[in-house]
Amino acid sequence: MSLNGNGIHVSTIRPLKPGIYAPIPSFFLPESEDLGQSLSLHLQSAVLITRSDILSFENHVVRVATAGVGPVLAGSMGEAIHLSHEERVTLIKTARKALDDAGLLNIPIIAGIGAGSTRESINLANEAAAAGADYAIAITSGYFAGALAGNKKALNAFFQEVSSKSPIPVMIYNYPGASGGINLDSDLITELAAECPNICGVKLTCGDVGKLTRVAATVSDPMFSSLHPRTNKNAPFLVLGGFSDFLLPSAYSNGHGAITGLANVAPHAIVKLFELSEVSMVDPSFLPEAQRLQGIVGRADATIAKASISGTKYLLEKLYGYGGHPRRPLPPIEPAPAEALWEHLHTQALVRLEQEVSGKVC
Repeated sequence: MSLNGNGIHVSTIRPLKPGIYAPIPSFFLPESEDLGQSLSLHLQSAVLITRSDILSFENHVVRVATAGVGPVLAGSMGEAIHLSHEERVTLIKTARKALDDAGLLNIPIIAGIGAGSTRESINLANEAAAAGADYAIAITSGYFAGALAGNKKALNAFFQEVSSKSPIPVMIYNYPGASGGINLDSDLITELAAECPNICGVKLTCGDVGKLTRVAATVSDPMFSSLHPRTNKNAPFLVLGGFSDFLLPSAYSNGHGAITGLANVAPHAIVKLFELSEVSMVDPSFLPEAQRLQGIVGRADATIAKASISGTKYLLEKLYGYGGHPRRPLPPIEPAPAEALWEHLHTQALVRLEQEVSGKVC
């Protein structure tokens, strides 16, 4: 343990590596919408474990991490906007313990610190670090998007202040759909990469392949790391897509992988696609297979993304026996669209691919 500049004890962070990460859903109990608790009750020398959706969360984090997927907690898929500070801390502590108990000690945790103000995002970063998160991911608040969207100085100042005051490295989260339409351009992102040594990358859920190419071209230049070293050597600047439908082309543009909701549904398949994409640049004989997987994954990503969080949770329920509904006011998926999503050719092709790659029947 070490003491950072904010007086918070933080463990030495686990390395942040190129690859696949999943924004983990938060699972809620049906009636109360509570996260629930994992309780051990000792009754006459027997231990009774109460069933709760914290256990679903633990199981899911370990499931995806075992496939090689890093967890991102309290992001958009995790309904961060619906979580209290205490619940975010609970999820981080629960995930860290579950990973460690499963022998996955080197898997890092990225925690969302999106909030309505710069001050609160910094508070969330400190709480996340104290709870065991290795990295944070920050998004601009969309509440005052009308004033912020065209104000490059204000947007720059937000990430400058959050990253400089965070005890752990911070990733930029560019998602116009969750920030009132605020869409950071490649000039601002590369500017922040150069000026903020505690920023460790960007997630581009804008889906802009050109933007990814421009940012990756800048940070992959050998001169960049020598001119703009990171505060922590374990936290290089990664350029990550927010979807898995362009993993293959992003690899050829010096991208570093993705944080993708689809990795919740088919973690082995998405990891395999990433691995094939990387190796195909060294050995072109792997390219046709990478293209095959990219086609299956790309079609499934487009189809499943339309069903949003409730659709992903429904698919998890079908595949793994847990998922449930989002917190209100976010509605659950209706029965007819849910069944159509499950039966869709693109979904079924992905399920078969996951079975093929993992060697398991879902």
